[in-house]
Amino acid sequence: MMRSMTGFARETGEYEWGTLSVELSSVNHRYQELSVRLSRELASFEPEAGAILRSALGRGKVRLFAEIAWAPGYKTPVIDGEALKSYYDRLLDLGRELGAEEKPDIQALLSLPGVLDSPSARSSVGDELGEALAETVKRAASSLTGMREREGEALKQAVEGYLADFESLLGSMEEYWNKRKDELLEELKARVTALLEGVTGEADEARVAQEIVIMADKWDVSEEAVRSRSHCAQFKSILNGPASEGRKLDFLIQEMNREVNTMGSKITDAELRWMVVEAKSTLEKMREQIQNAE
Repeated sequence: MMRSMTGFARETGEYEWGTLSVELSSVNHRYQELSVRLSRELASFEPEAGAILRSALGRGKVRLFAEIAWAPGYKTPVIDGEALKSYYDRLLDLGRELGAEEKPDIQALLSLPGVLDSPSARSSVGDELGEALAETVKRAASSLTGMREREGEALKQAVEGYLADFESLLGSMEEYWNKRKDELLEELKARVTALLEGVTGEADEARVAQEIVIMADKWDVSEEAVRSRSHCAQFKSILNGPASEGRKLDFLIQEMNREVNTMGSKITDAELRWMVVEAKSTLEKMREQIQNAE
């Protein structure tokens, strides 16, 4: 299974006291990072909401926003006169100290903490708010997970296509190497023979054979191809496993890229070099997709 780290979900709950709305959005991130923003009436439930998300979701940068649209009669504003007067007097004193002539703006003071409140909401539905928020956040997390899974399926299909291309290139490289190996060995034998004759005046067959073995080993890419195929098999196993493990897949792509780079450093044949470039390009496309995976 593969899940994307990007998604969006919105869930609402209808209650006697009003409508509770929860929005969740997530984007790519190396780890799990939560940002919880709740309206004032819900602020005390932030730890519980965060705990639900940490348990329900994997890595990604997740933002939660929740608010209440109160039913008529449940949100009658009450002004705390003492709090308002305290703010007003303090700002008036500060204004005098600073030489300001303007008086504090009453409208602005009403937005300060503790000035406007709704005792009815806090006392009569306070416990129910926490339960309603938890239930709605769970539904939103489930919806978000569903979207991430659907996007993950599209990612998986794209990655499987690139993996098939990479394996095809590996096969072409092995086939080409096997066809060219004898020709390359003959070319190498001629070069080594000429080199030894130039140095010693004669070419000992045993010495020539020894030098060819040493140099041919430096050219042989079969070991790298075998390891790459092993990485591909592990990649498929994880890709089709029960969990979304984007970081493991990213690591395997790095390992495959390392093997391909080693092939590139060994190869002198132009055709094989072109295949190496294509293989690296395909791996880069795979990695771009995997970086979106949870």
